[in-house]
Amino acid sequence: MTIEADRAGGTFRRAVDPDLIAADPRIGTVTGLLGDGVARTPDAELLRFGDESWSYSRVDAASSQLAHRFVAVDHLVPGDRVAIMLPNVVGWPLIWLAALKSGVVAVPVNSSYRAADLEFVLSDSGARVIVTDADHLTLVHEVLAGTPDLADITVVDIADTGDAHLPITSPTASIGPETLANLQYTSGTTGFPKACMLTHDYWTRIGWTCAAAVGLGPDDVLLTAQPFSYMDPQWNTVLALITGAPLVVLPRFSASGFMADARRHGATFCYVLGSMPTLLFKQPPNHADRDNRLRAIFCSAIPAGMHADLEDRWGAPWREIYGMTESGVDLFSPFDDAAVVGSGTLGHPVPTKRVRILDPEGAEVPDGEPGELTVSGVPMMLGYWNRPDATAETLRDGRLHTGDVAVCEAGTYRLVGRIKDMVRRGGENIASSEVERALECAETVVAAAVLAEADELFGEEVKAFIQLAPGTVADRATAERIVDATAARLARFKVPRFVEFVTDFPRTPSERIAKPIVKARAAQNPGTTYDLRPARTAAPGK
Repeated sequence: MTIEADRAGGTFRRAVDPDLIAADPRIGTVTGLLGDGVARTPDAELLRFGDESWSYSRVDAASSQLAHRFVAVDHLVPGDRVAIMLPNVVGWPLIWLAALKSGVVAVPVNSSYRAADLEFVLSDSGARVIVTDADHLTLVHEVLAGTPDLADITVVDIADTGDAHLPITSPTASIGPETLANLQYTSGTTGFPKACMLTHDYWTRIGWTCAAAVGLGPDDVLLTAQPFSYMDPQWNTVLALITGAPLVVLPRFSASGFMADARRHGATFCYVLGSMPTLLFKQPPNHADRDNRLRAIFCSAIPAGMHADLEDRWGAPWREIYGMTESGVDLFSPFDDAAVVGSGTLGHPVPTKRVRILDPEGAEVPDGEPGELTVSGVPMMLGYWNRPDATAETLRDGRLHTGDVAVCEAGTYRLVGRIKDMVRRGGENIASSEVERALECAETVVAAAVLAEADELFGEEVKAFIQLAPGTVADRATAERIVDATAARLARFKVPRFVEFVTDFPRTPSERIAKPIVKARAAQNPGTTYDLRPARTAAPGK
């Protein structure tokens, strides 16, 4: 274990030497990491939910009893699936660890799902047990009663899982790095989600990589606010096991309360994604903003124009990290590289990954030219559960085809957009994400979503759905000011022609805007759309 200094001159112990970032994790299973922590520091804090602290030994004992319950009461055998439909309560990681200890595969279920989504996940996964709480029991029973194929699923109320007579030591199960741990469903923004098959090796490599990249150790405090059904709090749990740092779990993400919670718990590291950085920055400045212990923040899709201001406001470095549920961590920007601030770069590939930018024919494109970002290496999902065709389409020639459009510039990578999230205006392809970033630079904009609007002349035009900061008048003058401000950042053909204001956005579990729902909602209940640029007869882009 090495020592490094923080921004205030204090010292922190590193659990993983940065030179070992490409090495195999010292312990290759999640359950092995927990057992190692119990042996070394049984009384150290592992998890914190509100004011309740859970030590290694307490987590180990409780998860072992639950694992024995799965075997003795629910008659689950290795390879069976158990669905977890719970909010951010301590029962979530306990059930997850219990499933892994018994060789059972965990199926995280978004606790905000309604009947159709829940029925799909239970049917698709073949879950034999679902663990939930009082708030979701009625929904679960209604879904099971209305779907004959699900009638044999056992419903377990988390409040009724305690049994002091069960052993507090792990059951006997053959578990190795390649043992299947999760069926992790993707957000499903373009239809029903697919389940990524994730192993113990997948989780331990993410934790190992992040521990080495950030320089985390037992002197740190980790913080998460995303739903536990999403992968982030799960890899944060593994990160805690590897580093010896406690993980603080908030009930949900609150833009107004997140930084106050970070101060209250003494958090030194957190990961934010999607719209979270923008929502945080739109909060009124506070005299206590820099009164925190944060020394490193990983984020995804940070607005480039806001990057320096985010660091200045909270006094800690923010660095991009890129990955997918399918592949874990692929790229990151080092924390000691201040030159990346505001550059929009995703950084460099992690040492265990190789990134290539390919054209539609599969040939590598020159630096500076856009193409599909593809990844090979470890960790990587085994494939999509019950989806051989989708697996073959995504994992081709030994590479994960991400669907993201990116460019390579001097060894670093920058996202341009999604292959399927483009506006095709005349002869120009416009990445929605680029326009959204430009719009969100305006102080009055909380979040923006750009979609294609049908147009007789150009085929498609750019339409922006915009959520305004509180107190901002949603009128044509505001729309004009916001769109005019983008002209300095965007080519003329990329500037939105249409603007519709919304009060909020539907979001995926990963806090990304659910654009299909935005589009459907606008069609069913259209709001006022401001046409800011009458149709022209000039050639596209002129």
